[in-house]
Amino acid sequence: MTMIGVDQIGVQSTNPQPLLMISETAVNRLLKMMQEKQLEGYALRVFVAGGGCSGLQYGMTFDDEVREGDNEFYVGSLRVLVDPISANYLIGASIDFVDTLMGGGFKIDNPNAVSSCGCGHSFRARDTDYSEDDDAPVGGGCSTCGY
Repeated sequence: MTMIGVDQIGVQSTNPQPLLMISETAVNRLLKMMQEKQLEGYALRVFVAGGGCSGLQYGMTFDDEVREGDNEFYVGSLRVLVDPISANYLIGASIDFVDTLMGGGFKIDNPNAVSSCGCGHSFRARDTDYSEDDDAPVGGGCSTCGY
């Protein structure tokens, strides 16, 4: 897995903890997709949006516009963009591409998620506050995966 700015010996470094990690398999798959769609000059935008059965959902798209406050970095030759709000939910997360007999897809492993739906498309973050009176989303009930 390709990692950006990792501090492997525990000494304070000038490079902060990597925002997110993307496996070499995922990078290669994304670069191939961009080449097939003739998206020269584009970047992968990774984001978190409200919705899904667990409260928040992941998203990825190809984007050619850097917005104010975006975190911009490279994993190999793949340029990655993450907006500042999404970055709060994605610190330390990893993206991989998994190809199985049932099909292939991108998988996000997020240490900030305290629960997620069965297919991994939505999650509830550790810092999401719900009072006992709120209808807090819980894992399950996903219309995508049927869990």
